[in-house]
Amino acid sequence: MGNNSAYQLIEDCNATNKALYKFYAAVMIVIFILALPLNASVLHLFIFKLKFWKSNTNNIFLFNLVVADILLLFCLPIKAYNFIEGERRSSNDVVCKAMLFMLFLNRGASIAFLTVTSIDRYFNVVHPGRKNLLRAIKKSPQISIIIWLLLLPLTIPTMLQNFDCCNSHKSEDEPKNDALIKDVVDSVREAVFFTQIIIPFIILVYCTVRIVNRLRKKTVGDKTKLRRAVFLVTSVMVVFSFCFLPCTIARVVLLVVRVKELAEVYQDKAAVAFDGLMVLSYMDCLLDPLVYCFCSTKFKALYLTNYFPFLQKGIQVPLDSSTGQNSHPARSHVI
Repeated sequence: MGNNSAYQLIEDCNATNKALYKFYAAVMIVIFILALPLNASVLHLFIFKLKFWKSNTNNIFLFNLVVADILLLFCLPIKAYNFIEGERRSSNDVVCKAMLFMLFLNRGASIAFLTVTSIDRYFNVVHPGRKNLLRAIKKSPQISIIIWLLLLPLTIPTMLQNFDCCNSHKSEDEPKNDALIKDVVDSVREAVFFTQIIIPFIILVYCTVRIVNRLRKKTVGDKTKLRRAVFLVTSVMVVFSFCFLPCTIARVVLLVVRVKELAEVYQDKAAVAFDGLMVLSYMDCLLDPLVYCFCSTKFKALYLTNYFPFLQKGIQVPLDSSTGQNSHPARSHVI
């Protein structure tokens, strides 16, 4: 296949390497099969066992994180079908825009609630006695609703043009005014994409470093609990870096290749790499429950008691019959 035909396939949002895109589709199907029952079971525990709306912990944020991951998962079979058909996105304009809306809204929500949870943990560990706005309002469901509403205007720019085809700053013979408007729209859309990842990443790095330093300096207390807390905040950074940074870097490379108008073969490789790393970012749906839920021994005990009782060893964590939480008031926190 010549370079010109490959370049045209990219611009038409078609796969240039159908075998590779079928592999991407297989990966998404595996993620869907593994992550859906995992997230659904965690959601069940939050609603029927933990009764998250009555909780004094981060459970409201974690509940929204699970909801965002589940909604994102439902997009994966459609995305996988498109890849199998040799299309990088749906040829139906309505379906394409709906998919973009769902993918970026729920992906943004997952990042947002992950970040808010880390900020809350930062205040609890580094400034345990200081009053803060987040601590005051986190018990109210309104804060979660506000986060979802704030994400809506950030999602709209990805729907203005075909973001999935990675054709920002496309070289075309257009009138000067039209070309200028298109460049502005493309730039806004790309700025939204990078902002949703870079700013939370900076916040996560700061919170993680401060929490780890604070815990390492703490000499009084349960060493096991301190090690678990360090492992938790470190895992957050690892998951975020593994899932979201590679596709961000690939997007930068892709934009540089297009703006510099390098050879079509480079644009093809950059686009294929970006699509593959976007698939990698969906692993977040599978890793979130493992990191945020199963790092808690109490939540793990509750999960095993309800779904895998035969795996339980030793003394089980005593659970309150109405909430599913530890009956001891001083140990009622899940995370």
